[in-house]
Amino acid sequence: MTLPARDYRITLAAAAALTKAYRDAKVSAVTSGAIAKDPVMQLLNQAGCVGLRIYYGRNPDGTPALVLAGIDASDNDLTKGVLLEQLWICPPMCAAASPLNG
Repeated sequence: MTLPARDYRITLAAAAALTKAYRDAKVSAVTSGAIAKDPVMQLLNQAGCVGLRIYYGRNPDGTPALVLAGIDASDNDLTKGVLLEQLWICPPMCAAASPLNG
C-alpha cells in the first residue's frame, strides 16, 4: 500500500499547541530530539525508500526514544537498511527560545 497523498505541513500555531500539550501532560522530561541531516538523508536515499516511519520507544534508563525506519512503496519497513535513533535529546540539547519549546 502506498501512503495516500497528504499535505503534512501544519501552521506554527498548531505545532506550538501540540508541543505545549505534550509538555503540559508531563509525559516525560524529554521534550524533543535533534538529528543531523546526513543520517536522515542516508535513510531516505536507500534503494526503494519512499518515506519514513517513526516508532516510539523507550531507552533502558526509561527516557523516550524515537526510532526512524525507511519504508518502501508497499508500506514495509526497510529493516535491513539504515535505522536511526541516538537523537540529541532536550534537555539538555534544547533549541533557543522557540514557540515550539515554550
